[in-house]
Amino acid sequence: MFTTRPTLQGTFGMVSSTHWLASQSAMAVLEDGGNAYDAAVAGAFVLHVVEPHQNGPAGEVPILLAPVGGEVRVLCGQGVAPAGATVAHYRGLGLDLVPGTGPLAAAVPGAFDAWMLLLRDHGTKSLAEVLKYAIGYAEDGHPPVEGLGATVESVRELFETEWTSSADVYLPGGEAPSHGALFRNPALAATWRRLIAESGAASGREAQIEAAREIWRSGFIAEALVRQSARPTLDTSGERHTGTLTAEDLAAWSASYEAPVTYDWNGWTLCKAGPWSQGPALLQQLALLPPELPAYGSAEYVHLLIEGCKLAMADREAWYGDAAEVPVTELLSETYNARRRGQVGDKASFELRPGSPGGRVPRTSGAAGVVVAGRPGSSPMGVGDPTLGPAPVEPAVSPDGFTRGDTCHLDVVDRWGNMVAATPSGGWLQSNPVIPELGFPLGTRLQMTWLEEGLPNTLTPGRRPRTTLTPSLALRDGVPVLAFGTPGGDQQDQWQLHFFLSLALRPPVRGGLDLQGAIDAPNWHNDSFPSSFYPRGTLPGSVTVESRMSPEVVAELRRRGHEVTVEPAWSAGRLCAVARDPETGVLSAGANPRGMQGYAVGR
Repeated sequence: MFTTRPTLQGTFGMVSSTHWLASQSAMAVLEDGGNAYDAAVAGAFVLHVVEPHQNGPAGEVPILLAPVGGEVRVLCGQGVAPAGATVAHYRGLGLDLVPGTGPLAAAVPGAFDAWMLLLRDHGTKSLAEVLKYAIGYAEDGHPPVEGLGATVESVRELFETEWTSSADVYLPGGEAPSHGALFRNPALAATWRRLIAESGAASGREAQIEAAREIWRSGFIAEALVRQSARPTLDTSGERHTGTLTAEDLAAWSASYEAPVTYDWNGWTLCKAGPWSQGPALLQQLALLPPELPAYGSAEYVHLLIEGCKLAMADREAWYGDAAEVPVTELLSETYNARRRGQVGDKASFELRPGSPGGRVPRTSGAAGVVVAGRPGSSPMGVGDPTLGPAPVEPAVSPDGFTRGDTCHLDVVDRWGNMVAATPSGGWLQSNPVIPELGFPLGTRLQMTWLEEGLPNTLTPGRRPRTTLTPSLALRDGVPVLAFGTPGGDQQDQWQLHFFLSLALRPPVRGGLDLQGAIDAPNWHNDSFPSSFYPRGTLPGSVTVESRMSPEVVAELRRRGHEVTVEPAWSAGRLCAVARDPETGVLSAGANPRGMQGYAVGR
């Protein structure tokens, strides 16, 4: 089949990410003798610099790693709600939802500490060696992608009138970053240089990384984070609020390792982060598939996947979170999914229908499933929202100034077979004002929690907000062979399912997995469930398809009752993937052409 690029193949190392500079920086680390984990850390910090409208150091990241000869692990870089972030506090401020921007939406920052743990425990390089690429691009400049300037322009008035520290960085001389000119963030470069200098007093690589973690938790970085949280900031509620993050919150939290949630399907084992993420939703969608699938790409096939997704996402809404026990075993059991499978009919469902695993009674927020006039789509990118125009692959802004951020992704496999998949997000430039002393903002992940007691995803001090971030690892016969993921908020586990099934159901190319063909295949998604992002709307019955989908398939979907919106040909998904054939040692990689910035590199 036609692909936009070849599936890369080689034996030394492969990297795929959502920005070519991050991919090549990670590859440079491999070329310098580093392993996949060194490379991933270097690439991640470059993503903070070149995609600041998509992620930042004070955001969050789930990381899946598969060390050679070891077990697949999840490294959780999702921070918890601060001790003062109670439902009573937010309700006392007159809020029904956690704001989508501002310090009230900030969890304890998680991304930085997760990357440091990965480097300490699995890497070989020093902190200075992996940070030099990010420092170089922040200090000397990089040519910004068009989406960066467009995002800054969308919030120009806010930056100039309220978030003036952000204007200092992103509107120097009153000009937004422009394509073809160099853009710099000297404050961020200075932060990392000071971090390296202060941590460098410790003796040895691991001790220096530990010192850097302590500086983040209780040193000059922590002090600046707490000061920013205490500054009254205009947020999406229309009011100025201070946050709840304290020095004690920062000092008490650490990234941590845990076992993945897994599901076996047709000889594959899929590994995901736990139900504090939406990761198990991909596994549930696989569990809902019948033994015999309709022809790949047919209207019946697409209908089946859409309706299965609706059931899995309804279960996500009722059962996933970190504030209560989640019945994962029951949710993935054959008995449960056989019953749920019977709820898929020939026509599109417009209802939110959570199931009853183990006989439990489902409960969702009273605010869930409300169609929000003018902006119902459930993607942080505004996909499916008619007020935002064609489905964008970058953060978007609606006519009333409401902004949405997006996410990044990074996969690496090295010559030894170490493999990592990570989905960094949050801490967007449009989420909170830039912290002037540091050059980056706080995150806003608490917007995904509910201000209603007794739900699995209720705002709860010390508990993680349920995140949409959901990288994937896949094994064959117990051996890791594939790492993949995508930005896209609530759509991530829809696009990833389509990608995975495209690989699993279609013939290989050149003796290996057709990564690029699966990435390039026409994509689709639905928004028939509550958004994870403020203002938490839904669009029942919606299906958004790329115009490359067959007109006959679109017509049949409409006949079945789906409200289909046809978007531009290359608008849905930003997938990345790397793979390794354990029999031959051949490595491969592919990257998404949508958005004109994702690239795979390798040799």
